[in-house]
Amino acid sequence: MKIISWNTNGLRATVKQGFFTPLFEEKPDIVCLQETKVEPEQLPDEIKNIPNYYSFFSAPKNKKGYSGVAIYSKEKPISISEGFQKGILKKYNMEKDRYGDPSLEGRMLTAEFKNFFLINVYTPNSKRDLSRLKLREKLWDPAFLEYCKMLQKKKPVIFCGDINVAHTPIDLARPKESEGSHGFTKEEREGIDKIISAGFVDTFRHFYPTETGAYTYWDQLSRARDRNIGWRIDYFFADKKLIGKIKNAGIMSDYYGSDHCPIWIEI
Repeated sequence: MKIISWNTNGLRATVKQGFFTPLFEEKPDIVCLQETKVEPEQLPDEIKNIPNYYSFFSAPKNKKGYSGVAIYSKEKPISISEGFQKGILKKYNMEKDRYGDPSLEGRMLTAEFKNFFLINVYTPNSKRDLSRLKLREKLWDPAFLEYCKMLQKKKPVIFCGDINVAHTPIDLARPKESEGSHGFTKEEREGIDKIISAGFVDTFRHFYPTETGAYTYWDQLSRARDRNIGWRIDYFFADKKLIGKIKNAGIMSDYYGSDHCPIWIEI
């Protein structure tokens, strides 16, 4: 089984530029998309319904043309669900966030398969002025980890997506200059530490623990991709119970169509 994850930074633009359907030439079993910025009815039928794939979309309930995630799967999931479980939402009340409730922003889809759960997540950005950092540290990150642990009690969990944080200095090109800025704060990085402590494995680092220059996001305005001045902020994490079944993980750094590139794992 091959699973691909990609932040498209606007699915309609990616489609228009001709970069979306070629992704399926990789013959993925599952494709997870983030930042689709689209309502399903805004997509052409041939995109919404890729032949031989079931498709599922989560769009924001409170903002149009923002956020959004999608899953395409050859195998029909046993179940599909949006967002967090109600008990977790009640425990971690995010309604008072100044930008709006992130749990209503179409940021998460969970697909249940026979042997595992797959969570596709687009984690909130802490913002350049760190005005959403407290939300990340105190509410979203702990709520997400609790949700993963809840599912773990039933069967192993894989999650993927744009997590909006570079975990270690080798996960970005300029760690010294970026220290303390959004995406590389102590609080965000500690969120990843807690995920790893809970028994989840960063699959790329499992296979390539010391590789440098391996990035998944580049700033478009500064043409950073041409110089590979990037960040690795897109991940596949897998329950340690599954790590022996994961054959490889990779980054499709030569695939264009977004300010992020796709990533993948093979199970």
